[in-house]
Amino acid sequence: MSVSHLLESDVRAEVNGLIVAEGQRSVGAGAKLLEAAEEWARTHGCRGMNVRSNVVRERAHGFYERNGYEHYKTQKAFRKTL
Repeated sequence: MSVSHLLESDVRAEVNGLIVAEGQRSVGAGAKLLEAAEEWARTHGCRGMNVRSNVVRERAHGFYERNGYEHYKTQKAFRKTL
C-alpha cells in the first residue's frame, strides 16, 4: 500500500501488490486482503483506492470488478535502467 497526493485528485491509496497463492484463490482470501487494505486507506485519510493489473491478468481484472473497482484507464508503462 502507498498513499498518493496528486494535484488532479483527492488523496488516494494504491495497492502495490496483492498476491494470493494459487491453491487459496476463489475462497475469499483476496477479498479479505482487499478489505483490510481499504480500511488501512481510510485510516490514512484516503478518499479512494487504485490498483494496477497487467493487461494479461484477466482473472485478476474480474476479481477487482467484483469487489467494486471500475476499469478507468489503459496505459503503457515505460522504464529505463540507470
